[in-house]
This record gives sequence, C-alpha cells and structure tokens, in this order.
Amino acid sequence: MRQSTIERLGAADARWVAERIAEAFLVLDATRWLVPDEAKRESVLAGQFEIVVAYALRHGLVFGTEDRTGVAVWLPSVGDPLPPPEDYDARLAAACGEFTPRFAHLDELFAANHPHADHHHLALLAVRPDRQGQGVGSALLRHHHAWLDANGVPAYLEASSETSRDLYARHGYRVSEPFRLPDGTPFWPMWREPGTEPG
Repeated sequence: MRQSTIERLGAADARWVAERIAEAFLVLDATRWLVPDEAKRESVLAGQFEIVVAYALRHGLVFGTEDRTGVAVWLPSVGDPLPPPEDYDARLAAACGEFTPRFAHLDELFAANHPHADHHHLALLAVRPDRQGQGVGSALLRHHHAWLDANGVPAYLEASSETSRDLYARHGYRVSEPFRLPDGTPFWPMWREPGTEPG
C-alpha cells in the first residue's frame, strides 16, 4: 500500500486533528476512565485534544498524512520551558465538564513523570482505526525521528497501551516503569536517544 505524504499542519487543521485522535483513542482503557459515560466520550475527548493540538500548532509541530489517516503532535522541551496554554483551566472545564477533575489528575501525573533533559515530546500519535497496523504510525514516527537524529535530539512519550508501547519500542524507545491512573490503568514512559531508528 502506498504511503501517504506527510505534511506539517496549520491552525486551520486543529479540529479535524483533534477528532481523528479522539476517534482513535476511544478504545483505550485510559479514555474509558477519563470519560466513563460512553455517550459523551468522543465529544469530550475531541474538545480536550483540540486544546492540546491548538497549543502544539502554535508552539510545536503537528504532522499529518495528506489523506488525514494519521497525525502526530510534538512539543519541544528544549531550553526555556514553553508558556502554559492560555486560560487552560477554564478551557478544560468548558471541554470536559463533569469529567474535568479526571483530566486534571492525568495532567498532574504526566507532569510528575516528565523528564527534565532536553527532548521533543510526542504528546499524541493517532491513526484512524481502520488503518491501524498498516504502517501509518511508523511512517509518522520516522518522519520526525529523521530530524531528531540529524539534530541530536532525544524523544519522550507516554505509551497508553501495550500495542503502542511495543510499536515505540521497535522505533528505538526504551520503556520505564509505568505510572498508573487510580483504576490501575498504566502509562509507560518511554525515552529515545537520537540515532536509534531501526534500519
């Protein structure tokens, strides 16, 4: 199957990128904990992801395949820290409603486990459910890894499933002990040194 061209996305793409991520993440144990109400889950997730994506479009890098099958959201953590998102608490509450405390708890977990050394953070990687397992995610990873390797920059992420953890391991990420949501659902911190892409 021909791989779709990968392109850097802009501000006008924020909503569909957020919707693509929400669609792909519906099946994760973590999102079931974040939004226990199945009827509300996808819309709440899309609203929260749109905050993250819009922030990354301004301060980081968002890549997508030209057919909108897959997206990758990267935030640089190099030198001085990035400014916090504007009006984040109010926007989170507006997007997540009754589930806001759960998203705030996850934010705190992520912050507590985030490394301090310079790196690029893969905040989100998502592929449309009917195209998963066909190399789209790997193509998105290789695309930015090429730049990271050329510039000697490590990468970091939090894997939210065993499947994604194993995918990232194949691309040179080393896994650390997981941290967990209150229901026991794990996130695996993973770190990649530049130049460790498989041949």
